[in-house]
Amino acid sequence: MRFNTLKLGEKILFGIFGILVVFAVSSFVMLEIYRSHLNHPMYPNTTHFDFTPEGKVGSQLFREKGCTDCHRALRNGTNHGVSLDGIGSRHTLDYLESFLKKPESTYETKTIDHGLNKQAAYVAALPDNELHSIAIFLSELKATQGSADARLPMPERSGFVDEMVKVWAPSSWKTEYHDLREDAGQNQKEKP
Repeated sequence: MRFNTLKLGEKILFGIFGILVVFAVSSFVMLEIYRSHLNHPMYPNTTHFDFTPEGKVGSQLFREKGCTDCHRALRNGTNHGVSLDGIGSRHTLDYLESFLKKPESTYETKTIDHGLNKQAAYVAALPDNELHSIAIFLSELKATQGSADARLPMPERSGFVDEMVKVWAPSSWKTEYHDLREDAGQNQKEKP
């Protein structure tokens, strides 16, 4: 009995798998060649900042205290935890400071471990001045309106979104809720 011969079905499966591997590798190589020839970033940075002196101190503390071991901010850190890019557009300074001081009661649920045998209390145990500086740093991480990190949608109207709301949204929503894009448009008009 010979074990080294493959049946027709096995040959077909290995052939399909080989074609998929060749396709994946060649696609990756072509994408990298394309990316290396671009004169602009392939993925735009949608987080912007204008740090105050205390925000710069908070940025330094954010790295020194090991926050980047789990969190990403300004394309620095890891994706083990929540990405904090644009968090200043989603939460106020007061919320961020409350969260850093009492994470679980602010977030209203149990948070993940922050180190060996440490809950989020590790962060809360930092001195108040350091927590305040980190909160200022985070509050100054703003997202471009309409980006995935932003709280508000794009300021211009979208025919697709308008049509989806018209078709799928219950008519009661029109009296209970208002369109955030109208707020965004109003804010744009008020800017000098």
